[in-house]
Amino acid sequence: MMDRNADAPWSQFDPEAYVDLNYRTPLDVDLLIVRLMRDHFSRCFAAGVPDSVRGVDVGAGANLYPALSMLPWCEKILLLEYARPNVEYLERQASPAGYDAAWDAFWGVLREAPAYRDVEPRDRFSEIVRVERANLLDLDGQRRWDIGTMFFVADSMSECPDEFRRGVRCFMDALNEGAPFAAAFMKESVGYRVGDHRYPAYRVNGDRVRESLGGLTAELEIHDLHHMVRPGHEGMILALGRRNAAVAVP
Repeated sequence: MMDRNADAPWSQFDPEAYVDLNYRTPLDVDLLIVRLMRDHFSRCFAAGVPDSVRGVDVGAGANLYPALSMLPWCEKILLLEYARPNVEYLERQASPAGYDAAWDAFWGVLREAPAYRDVEPRDRFSEIVRVERANLLDLDGQRRWDIGTMFFVADSMSECPDEFRRGVRCFMDALNEGAPFAAAFMKESVGYRVGDHRYPAYRVNGDRVRESLGGLTAELEIHDLHHMVRPGHEGMILALGRRNAAVAVP
């Protein structure tokens, strides 16, 4: 029997353990992802930044670098997260006290690009970021954003292919036409542990990611990154592109 999203112990998720495991010491693959995402967004806004750009990080979890990557472009950024411990973690990071020093290394990579150099990230982050508790699968396309990220979410919340596909679709339908996006996936993950708890995953590869995004994107790039960071997966996949003209959900 496959574990569905509703079966996972999200109320027991330990964000500090997750940060310690994945981000306290930056991994080469995450720094590479940050560079690729930084350069993608810089290209998308090379002709100028529209007024009132609103960004969203769907399923933000205990990971700030997707939101940090959107700072130069956005008037507002919303972090959507379901697990209450992660919501509380994100609210602390977005407080006037500023986010933890663990995220400085990722900003160091971002600020290598010109658009990021004039941003004071802690002040900007606390000024424009807010946090909302929400489930990716409940997004219905009624709210839309101008730039978006989704990192290790649709593939890391359920073992069910239908929930994976629905999760990708809900993310893409939360974006306005032409919105730049970045989405990352654990390749062929069989699940993962955070602290004392196991969480489900759907096994994806580059073809499945491309298929799930097919018909929803323009300028799509799939980066198959062969970096293993723990047992039980075969690397990471980064998808970069723009939302194409929105179509009705079949």
